[in-house]
Amino acid sequence: MDAHEVNRVRAGLALYVADVFASVPRRDQRAKGDCYLRGLMLDGRRKSIQAMAARLPDGNEQNLQQFVNQSTWDPVPVQRRVCERMLPLIRPTAWVIDDVSLPKDGRMSVAVARQYCGALGKRANCQVVVSVHAATDAASCPLQWRLFLPPEWAADADRRAKTLIPPEVTHREKWRLALDMLDTLAGWGMTPPVVVADAAYGTNGHFRAALADRGLDYMLAVRTDVTAHPFDAEPEAPAREGAVGCWPQPRYRQPAPSVAALAKELGPDAFTTLTWRQGSRGRLQSRFAALRVRPAGKAVERPIKRAASDQQGWWDGILPDCWLLIEWPDGAEAPTDYWLSSLPANTPIDELVRLAKVRWRIEHDYRELKHGLGLDHFEGRSWPGWHHHVTLVSAAHAFLTEQRLAPKVPAPDSPSIRSSTPSRTS
Repeated sequence: MDAHEVNRVRAGLALYVADVFASVPRRDQRAKGDCYLRGLMLDGRRKSIQAMAARLPDGNEQNLQQFVNQSTWDPVPVQRRVCERMLPLIRPTAWVIDDVSLPKDGRMSVAVARQYCGALGKRANCQVVVSVHAATDAASCPLQWRLFLPPEWAADADRRAKTLIPPEVTHREKWRLALDMLDTLAGWGMTPPVVVADAAYGTNGHFRAALADRGLDYMLAVRTDVTAHPFDAEPEAPAREGAVGCWPQPRYRQPAPSVAALAKELGPDAFTTLTWRQGSRGRLQSRFAALRVRPAGKAVERPIKRAASDQQGWWDGILPDCWLLIEWPDGAEAPTDYWLSSLPANTPIDELVRLAKVRWRIEHDYRELKHGLGLDHFEGRSWPGWHHHVTLVSAAHAFLTEQRLAPKVPAPDSPSIRSSTPSRTS
């Protein structure tokens, strides 16, 4: 936004800040929040505090530095209020879990480590952030963020002290951070219609089981080597030998094939061409097939709910079933993408495809958050400062999304207004 556009929405932004930052106790801090959001939204190559303060007529670098890096205001109530405003507005078809890497120089910025950096396509010095987004094909917004703390940071007392990492924060895998965010949102009374994620999360059987334990439906991409039994495969129990000892429990006697092998058995004729949305260059379509399977593997655990007569942990051995969605594009030699979904067995395949493909919207979020709103331009080093900054970036993104989705009111001299005004002779 240029300076004219920012000034045009100043009144609406003031009301937005008063609501979203109502939990911030001091009026001068709320005013700094308003200033910081304008700095993020204003055109400019860099969105560091120094650069924003120089562009704003009321910008004060020292005040903004103190507000973001030293002030003790709690970002969590601000995050909650943003979610409360955005979920009814967007009415998401899914919540998308993803992660993004932020390249960083040096080793003293909080949670920086040499790890795989998706932004650079190689191992590099960066921060990695896990996020949850509410998404439809028309709009999306981030709901929660978790900064991934690499293992070497967990026991580094010196760097932890200098970056003000709370004592209770330690290394947790990214999929566990995703579950933590879902639990936080559930505590606020917010639950997803469907959880969507890429293969880095969907291939993890523990993650799928944790979603099932929470009663959350999912549509998760998986790698080709994920194994699953055909739907009609049945476990068998060997005969009991002798009159003493435990009864043998049933299990599947044949090794579970990979999802790639199951797709190969279908053959090309089983795939149907489907369109999932209208893109800027025309309809987006490909060929898909869906079948019911029973995921296997060491990470797949027994169902939590057992029969009331189950006194000694006996289990019938039948693994839960779910959808396997397979994409085989025209011209490809073999299927290219696979998803597992816990949606009901009567879910139409076009609905499965639409949910599987909704992740495209998150890339739009990341472009706007990083290139337009300075998500990765924060130059502070502390844990509180990073969380203040990312909360302010999310708030700015939410405000702009509200502006885009607001009904457009025609100007008084527009043709639509003139044509609807009765003439004096009528």
